[in-house]
Amino acid sequence: MGICAKELRHYVVRPTLKHMNMWSQPAENLLMGTAARESGLGFHLKQDNHQALGIFQISPRMHRNIWDRFLATRTDLSSLVRGLASQREFLAHPHLELATNLSYSAAIAWLVYYRTEKPIHTLDSNDIRGFGKLWHNHFHRHNPGTIESYEESYLLLISGEEVERSRQKAIKTSAD
Repeated sequence: MGICAKELRHYVVRPTLKHMNMWSQPAENLLMGTAARESGLGFHLKQDNHQALGIFQISPRMHRNIWDRFLATRTDLSSLVRGLASQREFLAHPHLELATNLSYSAAIAWLVYYRTEKPIHTLDSNDIRGFGKLWHNHFHRHNPGTIESYEESYLLLISGEEVERSRQKAIKTSAD
């Protein structure tokens, strides 16, 4: 069992995007779908035979790439992201932050998409297929996963949670 989708959304993904001044509903939904597809919302923080870590399954190579090729020239943004990292652990084991620090990992995952300069904030916030295409084309280009696998993970772990919440609300309303 992974992390509750509602709690991940409200306590990690949304506050992280707002901290970076980059929140939008499509951005939030894209990251939620990415966590659902990559790790089953945290069911695995490191999968066998892979170097990728955390709920977003970011590899050390991608992590370095974000810092060296994207954040290195954006001092204000790099300062915001660095502020999410642990003081001592980040210096000693920077890649471990991807597995142990949900907000930091969410920030790095967002930057994987943000650096593409695609107009993510203008997407329809319910465009799961569009999010799947972004994931497939930009998050793990060499991953054998399909757009359909992203959609399935989103529907099962993200939309399914919303359906269950609606069902519980209906039950409560009928009992009153």
